[in-house]
Amino acid sequence: KLPLTVEEIMNFGESNRELFIKSSTYSIIPITVAEMGLTISWIFSSDPKSISFSVVFQESEDTPLDQCKVLIPMTRCNSHKETIRGQVKVRNAGIYTLIFDNTFSRFISKRVFYHLAVERPVIYDGSDFP
Repeated sequence: KLPLTVEEIMNFGESNRELFIKSSTYSIIPITVAEMGLTISWIFSSDPKSISFSVVFQESEDTPLDQCKVLIPMTRCNSHKETIRGQVKVRNAGIYTLIFDNTFSRFISKRVFYHLAVERPVIYDGSDFP
């Protein structure tokens, strides 16, 4: 699947997207970001049972995966019981990849319902000062 761009995420609207992740596999959502200072945020839940989640940063598509910077280590989330929310600040241009990992589950496929958002920082320029 092609990486998402910031513009595509901004056009997500309020709707949730759905991923189907087979047992013993994982699914990734790469987000290509060109400008720094943005905040990428996510909300997700899974059904049935838990899913593992991680976020990694890759400077370019050519960067080997073992040289990616782990921003959020792989964590098992009880996202079937509660909605998981998080965000990461864009400090460098590159590819920010969200990983939904179901490799620990030998028999049970999962559905992940997710929503992504990108926020630009509000920069105060003092123009409304009298």
